[in-house]
Amino acid sequence: MPIVAIAYCLFLFAPVLLLALGSFGESWSNTLLPSGFTWRWYEEVAADPSFRRAFVTSLQVVGITCALNVLIGMPLAYAIQVGAKGGVRFAARLVTLLPVAVPDLVLAFGFILVFSSDQLHWLGSFWLLAAGHLVLTLPYTVTALVADMEQLRLDEFEHAAATLGAPFLTRIRDIVLPLLGPSVVSSMLTVAALSIGEFQLSNLISGFLSRPYPVVLLQAFYGATGFACAATIVLLILATLASLASSLTSRLSTTKKEAAA
Repeated sequence: MPIVAIAYCLFLFAPVLLLALGSFGESWSNTLLPSGFTWRWYEEVAADPSFRRAFVTSLQVVGITCALNVLIGMPLAYAIQVGAKGGVRFAARLVTLLPVAVPDLVLAFGFILVFSSDQLHWLGSFWLLAAGHLVLTLPYTVTALVADMEQLRLDEFEHAAATLGAPFLTRIRDIVLPLLGPSVVSSMLTVAALSIGEFQLSNLISGFLSRPYPVVLLQAFYGATGFACAATIVLLILATLASLASSLTSRLSTTKKEAAA
């Protein structure tokens, strides 16, 4: 079993390690490892206007996607957990999870069919790209928040506050938001990591001026290998930082759940 585990880890990390080596290699052609050492690939990525624009676009899409996940995901999760009962609750959760079950390509073709018509000619726009990322990431937010509400026994706290005369908005402000704060932050960091690396749907519905970083990154592999490796490492660093931050906030959320219990 240790040998299998080590082999599996090598299988996972070897491509990342080779990308990191290639991003600092002077040249890499028909050899197992690159030769030389240079920083110029990262300098070229930073100086390339298309990559700078794509980087800013990705950050804007991530920010809007996270904001919409909070504005839509929290009320939806609250309605499913508190308002829906029995079969209605099961159906609501099932519909919420559909974007996870449906392949990204199917969703993208659906977006193309609907938003390339004469009435809705939004294909290629920035806001349609943000809406696509919202559809893909919203199930993760809703599922995580509903699970946390169940573990925190949020309905019991709210019921106790209601019996003491606390109105709805007061319960939201003093009970729901403080208890779910770490869970929301953790969910948004997960959403950010997913949105940063999303490629399939973005590649099909984004326009020339609204291409996110992963779409532009694909074109780099048709040119200089070191440049493509450096651009990929930048994307990996962003996704890794978001994942690590999500893990840390998830631990904080777990601690709060235990304290509440």
